[in-house]
Amino acid sequence: MRITDKDVSYVADLAHLDLTAEERARFGAQLDSILGYVEQLNELDTSSVAPMAQVLTAQRENETLREDKLRPCLPVDVALANAPESGAGHFKVPKVIER
Repeated sequence: MRITDKDVSYVADLAHLDLTAEERARFGAQLDSILGYVEQLNELDTSSVAPMAQVLTAQRENETLREDKLRPCLPVDVALANAPESGAGHFKVPKVIER
């Protein structure tokens, strides 16, 4: 798969990044290399490899890390005590969907 300058610009725009033409060319080459490697991995026959749920911890099947227990919720006033801005019982955060 060949990553185009348009693809890099699109992804950069989604991340709100202003890239120079040189940066777009460099990142395009890097993304293309990554996707080429993923294509190589997709060619491997993994049909005999068992799926793994936890890579770093040895567990029996369907074992959880701790028992689920109901616990009291944090009171709203305590949760919002250190919030920079709050209102109507909620955290107020800046809009991030649009620039």
